[in-house]
Amino acid sequence: MAVTNPWSKGKTPVIGILTARKKDGSIAGNGTLFIELQKKLISLNGISFIFTLDGVHQESIDGFIFNPEKSGWERITSPFPDLVYNRIPFRTSEEELKSSMFFARLKEKNIPFFNPGFIDKSELYHLFKNHPFLHTFLPATIPANHKQKMSAFLSQHQSIYLKPSQSARGNGIFILELDTQKCVHVKGLKENHVFVSFDHFWEEWESKLLEKNYLAQEEIKSILYEGKRFDFRILAHAEKNHYKVTGIGVRQSQKQDITTHIPSGGRLLPYERLQNEEYDFFIETIVQHIGASLSETLGFFGEFSIDMGISQSGQFYIYEVNSKPMSFDEIDIEERKIQYLCQLFLQLTGYKID
Repeated sequence: MAVTNPWSKGKTPVIGILTARKKDGSIAGNGTLFIELQKKLISLNGISFIFTLDGVHQESIDGFIFNPEKSGWERITSPFPDLVYNRIPFRTSEEELKSSMFFARLKEKNIPFFNPGFIDKSELYHLFKNHPFLHTFLPATIPANHKQKMSAFLSQHQSIYLKPSQSARGNGIFILELDTQKCVHVKGLKENHVFVSFDHFWEEWESKLLEKNYLAQEEIKSILYEGKRFDFRILAHAEKNHYKVTGIGVRQSQKQDITTHIPSGGRLLPYERLQNEEYDFFIETIVQHIGASLSETLGFFGEFSIDMGISQSGQFYIYEVNSKPMSFDEIDIEERKIQYLCQLFLQLTGYKID
C-alpha cells in the first residue's frame, strides 16, 4: 500500500526523477544514480522520489522513494515535486511524454523541468552547423539517404562513419571504406562485409539506412597514444548562468578502431596523462557554447556530455553530445556529478544549502 510522502513541500525541497517502465512492467533507469542522488539530497535536507508517467494524477504522483536506513525502495504518494529531473531511458517512452499533458501541468504549477529529451544526431548537427563558433569543429556530415550524394561523399573521404540519428553507446555504427579497386568494405563491431561496388552496397543497405535515418560522417584520423586512437568524454553541468566542466575522461580503442566505448573493448586512461593548457581551455570554451546553444534552442539542459577528438593535424572535433550521460567509470567524476546535480536542484528550486 502506498504511503503519503512525509516531506510536504515547504522547508524541504522535493525532487521528482522521471523514468519509465520496461516491457515487463518493472521500473527502468540508472538505479545507482537514483540511490546516490537520494543519499546526497538527504544530507542537504532534501528528498527525491522516482516515478513514471502512469503514476501521475491531477494533484499527486505515485512513485518510489529510496530509504537508506532499510536499503530499499518504498511506494509513496506525493504532491507534485519542486522540480522534475528527466531520466527516461527510452526514446519511445519520451515520445509518450511529449504527447502527454504532463508538461502543461508542470507549467501550470511553475515547476522547473530538465532535461528536455534525447538529442537527435541530425538535429544536433544542423544546430551546430549554424553556430558561429561550433561549426568549425564538426566533421563533414550528410544524411545517408541519397545514393549519388553518398557515393560522392565516400569517394571524397575514402573512409566514413555511418551513424543512426537516434542511438547511443556506439550502437549501430559502421565504418565504410573504399579501396583502390572501388570495393566497399563495411566494418561493424560484430560484422564485416565487402561489396564489389557502391551500387551493390546501396542495393543491400538502402532500406536500413533510410529506416534508421542514418548519417554519413567523415572519419577523422585521430592522433595516437601508444599507437592507438583515443577521444575525450566530457561531463558538464549548469551552474547559475554558465556551464562548468564536471570531469574529463579519456577512452582509447584497443581491440577495434570503430569505437572507443569501454563495453566494446575500449580502455580508460586518466586525463592527466594527456592534459595541457590548450586542451583545458578548449574544453572549457566549448562547454559554455554547447550548453548555451542547447538551452536556447531545445530547452534547459542542466547536464550533458561531449565526445570529442583531435585529428592528426591537431584540429579539435566534436563527435557527439549526449543529454542523458551514462555513468563514468572514474569514481571522482561520478562523485562530482552527484554533488553538482544536487546543487543545481537546490538552485533551481530556490533552496539554500545548509
